[in-house]
Amino acid sequence: MADRGRSGDAARADAASVGPAQTRAAAANDAARVDATAVDAAARRLAGIVATTPLERSARLSELTGADIWLKREDLQTVRSYKVRGAFNLIAQLDDATRGAGVVAASAGNHAQGVAYACSALGVRGRVYLPRTTPRQKRDRIRALGGDMIEIVLGGETYDEASAAAVADAEATGATLVPAFDDPRTIAGQGTVIREAVSQLGSAPDVVVLPVGGGGLLAGSVAWLGEWHPETRVVGVEPAGAACVAAGIAAGEPVTLDSIDTFVDGAAVSRAGALTLPLIAASKAELVAVPEGRVCSEMLALYQVDGIIAEPAGALAPASLSGPSTAGIPEGATVICVLSGGNNDVSRYAEVVERALVHEERKHYFLVEFPQEPGALRRFLDEVLGPNDDITLFEYVKRNNRETGPALVGIELSSPADLPALLKRMEAAPPRIEQIDPSSPLFRFVM
Repeated sequence: MADRGRSGDAARADAASVGPAQTRAAAANDAARVDATAVDAAARRLAGIVATTPLERSARLSELTGADIWLKREDLQTVRSYKVRGAFNLIAQLDDATRGAGVVAASAGNHAQGVAYACSALGVRGRVYLPRTTPRQKRDRIRALGGDMIEIVLGGETYDEASAAAVADAEATGATLVPAFDDPRTIAGQGTVIREAVSQLGSAPDVVVLPVGGGGLLAGSVAWLGEWHPETRVVGVEPAGAACVAAGIAAGEPVTLDSIDTFVDGAAVSRAGALTLPLIAASKAELVAVPEGRVCSEMLALYQVDGIIAEPAGALAPASLSGPSTAGIPEGATVICVLSGGNNDVSRYAEVVERALVHEERKHYFLVEFPQEPGALRRFLDEVLGPNDDITLFEYVKRNNRETGPALVGIELSSPADLPALLKRMEAAPPRIEQIDPSSPLFRFVM
């Protein structure tokens, strides 16, 4: 996604913005460059530059699944995510003249931190385009890592809009675009995560579980595993609200999703890469989608039980192993699961708790038409609420010229099993009560 008049390498772009402009032949040529040799070379290039992150056994997830679950802790990486591997591997290969023109990138936050770190370490000036929704914590980290070598530009609501702005910048200035996922050098660098984890385990695992946004980590992993350990099963986990890789594979080419849920911001991509998609499609990798609410539940479990601070994208792959195992892990299997990032903004935990409770069916919202008369609320509390039910939200609007007044009521249950009895009591109660479905646009008012 750099200046079109420059080399083929510099002209590659993230498919989110230029998929239609990149020919199938060019994508095939790029795909041929992504293999185990490229990943091995990237590992040598990154040696001593990025951290060798721990591979730790998860007692909680092992007990839940009956398998032997090992977490690859990329949240403990130099920039708290694996993205630095791809960014540094690309920038390190630029010649002096190309470095002089600078680099530009688009990111939801983590890739930008990798670019910032690489720019500072290599003495290359760069600009990073971020969606306006990027958490402040990530923006502050980018500034701290890049120092005077990095400039932050905020624009657009999604990664794809930021990506389009970065492409335009690269074309106008001659800077080299550093794609978040759709470049062979980025993909090879990200593939070093699994190469390193397998080395730490000491043998090939039965299953590898990876988070998926645009597909760079998954593409690099299947390229390396396909040559060295083809018997290993690979599962890619997408957020249910942004499953662009599955959509692209179903269509036979990258497609742009009409809308996405941006909560799992590190993996909220609306279009898979023109390069990553065919690499994934040609492999035996399986794809599963995890609801954002389950990601929130896993974030809380990681924090409260394991003492791990994970961002939403970081908890994405582990979330496929919690509850009913979305990934379908067989009992006794040895599993490497990538916990991809720990750049979480503490201020988001209130929303994380809320989404988790809704997903677990322990939090519900209702519109209640209370009669405007003394004792109406007391009767509701006595006749409708159960002994362990808790009102967490009550917003009442009094209408002076009406017989009733509406109230928005949030109720937290001690167990999802308590809901049928609550609904039955509501049905028998005098006030008109309507449950707000989580899929309703009205639900956005409380979420």
